[in-house]
Amino acid sequence: MTAPPTLGMGFALAEPARGGRVEFQAVRKAYAGRTVLDDLSFSVKAGEKLAVIGPSGSGKTTILRLLATLDRPDGGEILVDGESLWNEQRGEQRVPASEKHLHHMREKIGMVFQLFNLFPNMTVIDNITLAPVLTKRMKRDEAVERGRGFLLNVGLADKEHAWPDTLSGGQKQRVAIARALALEPQIMLFDEITSALDPELVEEVLNVIQSISRDRAMTMILVTHEMGFARDFADRVIFMDGGAVVEEGPPDAIFGRPSQERTRTFLKKIIAAGYDLSGPIA
Repeated sequence: MTAPPTLGMGFALAEPARGGRVEFQAVRKAYAGRTVLDDLSFSVKAGEKLAVIGPSGSGKTTILRLLATLDRPDGGEILVDGESLWNEQRGEQRVPASEKHLHHMREKIGMVFQLFNLFPNMTVIDNITLAPVLTKRMKRDEAVERGRGFLLNVGLADKEHAWPDTLSGGQKQRVAIARALALEPQIMLFDEITSALDPELVEEVLNVIQSISRDRAMTMILVTHEMGFARDFADRVIFMDGGAVVEEGPPDAIFGRPSQERTRTFLKKIIAAGYDLSGPIA
């Protein structure tokens, strides 16, 4: 019998999550009358690592918020493994998703936010085990054992009983990653997870993401301004502007040989601002 795959630093998962497919079909979203996503269509293959880049206000984070069911689209369709996220079939009718349907779909998706969102009145291990116990009815002892494994994976095995306010920003973000992994999602969403960190803490978080991307089959969608990391991490990169996909392709093509002038202009501004793209732009 083949041994189960390990998660980076040796934590074996009995049933590692497979990746889920994602598809946006002509999705529209506006806030206060301002269009943020404009008939957006794209897809992500099961197990694919996708980086989404673009200027502020281009709609990157909105993609993640719609997938995480934090916001509802104004039009179009979002599919996860071919199943509608925001609608369901009830008899002969297609109706808006019920809370039961949304709960079922949320079990497939994990999200790590910019600002950690840890519960300050709970220890690290309690932050990680809360959702598996409440939503998956996992026994507390099992959840703690698995939580310790995920803490080992993110390099925080010694912080099990620590309180969030005693941790550095990088440590808090690594706990947030462990908490998301504990639900065994098929799809992981990362929203500018280094933007709130001091520069010297960024690398420790990116190293954890890179380890997860190598060791796990899950689909990963990363919104980031860390272009060098996006180039190393992603199977494919999408450049967005004005709520639409301007260009997409392999990292070397997008960062080294972009075909669209808007992409070239954006990346040259990124270089001028001091970000390393690990190579020239053609």
